[in-house]
Amino acid sequence: MAAGSVEIAVEDPTTADAQACFLAYFEELDARFDGGFDPGTSISADPGELTDPHGVLLVARLDGKPVGAGAAKFHGTEPAEIKRMWISPDARGHGIARRILAQLEGRAREHGATATRLETNGTLTEAIRLYRSAGYVEVAPFNDEPYAHHWFEKDLDPR
Repeated sequence: MAAGSVEIAVEDPTTADAQACFLAYFEELDARFDGGFDPGTSISADPGELTDPHGVLLVARLDGKPVGAGAAKFHGTEPAEIKRMWISPDARGHGIARRILAQLEGRAREHGATATRLETNGTLTEAIRLYRSAGYVEVAPFNDEPYAHHWFEKDLDPR
């Protein structure tokens, strides 16, 4: 698979493909986290929060099949929140997550954000590596996400 053959586009969070990505994401977190994962206790990323002007959901597809997703919630000039980053295990290692993340940062910038923030669990070591290599720096906790061990922020240059 070539990362360039993957198409990334804005998706309505209520579509079957979006919901399939979220379900796969939740199932993976439930399997990987000590004690499992309950999306109802996590910070929200509801459909209304992931549609313009409040946010965006991007879905990556290879040959029409969804292989990844990522979302952002916008808060004007306050930092945008990166949410629901997930890549199918068989599509990992091809730069798809990095492309989604860059597009989310661009969308956040377009909506007035000067920074992006995200939190993640310590078991998601590949995500932590991605965020650090993409310029995110670890900061003090900025929310009370019960599953988070690491909080990151990235300043967005004003291009």
